Amino acid sequence: MQLTNRKELEKLALRLSYNFNDIATLEHALVHRSFLNEKAEQEGVESNERMEFLGDAVLSAAISHLLLNRFPDINEGRLSKFRAKLVNENTLARLATDIELGKHILLGKGEELTGGREKLSILADAYEAVIAAVYLDGGFEAAFSLVLRQFSPLMEEVSVTDISRDYKTELQEQTQELFRIAPKYQLVAETGPEHNKIFKVEVLINGRIFGRGQGKAKKEAEQQAAMKALEKIRNERQITSTK
Repeated sequence: MQLTNRKELEKLALRLSYNFNDIATLEHALVHRSFLNEKAEQEGVESNERMEFLGDAVLSAAISHLLLNRFPDINEGRLSKFRAKLVNENTLARLATDIELGKHILLGKGEELTGGREKLSILADAYEAVIAAVYLDGGFEAAFSLVLRQFSPLMEEVSVTDISRDYKTELQEQTQELFRIAPKYQLVAETGPEHNKIFKVEVLINGRIFGRGQGKAKKEAEQQAAMKALEKIRNERQITSTK
């Protein structure tokens, strides 16, 4: 049962740079549950919620594959954090907006009146459903190609800042494992004019200073202190292991 103008679906497919074998698969991805609530007579029509579920899994697998190839030396924990920065409601809604997905979503009148076409959650869910539509129509390779096209620019945007090491988290994990205690950071000095302050921080583990750091922000100083603490722990463990 066709619910959308075929030419409009083809325009959306063109923006996706994917030629559907069965355009009805794409249409299914656009059916919001509010549309069915008000169109109960549409027999045999399902909402896109199951496709959203599938699309989430396909997208996660595709992004994981991209990250593994792009950053071969980064551990699983940091890759997971990077993936979370890429795959979230805001990002998916942004990508949905880029391909003008909102105007194609089938909504109930009530949802339409409350601005449903611009709601981040609806846009993000529909985007995942579209990923599923490409996967169901053309397989993982087709879905992966779409994800690669859509997400590569985003990876360039965040890779420099967001893939940098989080020394504080690493130190937290190591101290919990080795000492069963969390590190404590204390501000020991704050110098310079208001517009150009320098913060100096110490990190203590069980009352003992393990590292010092400084920076133009407390977080920067804490990261540096954590890095020094990790170096100290590593050096002390090496000395212990050689005895």
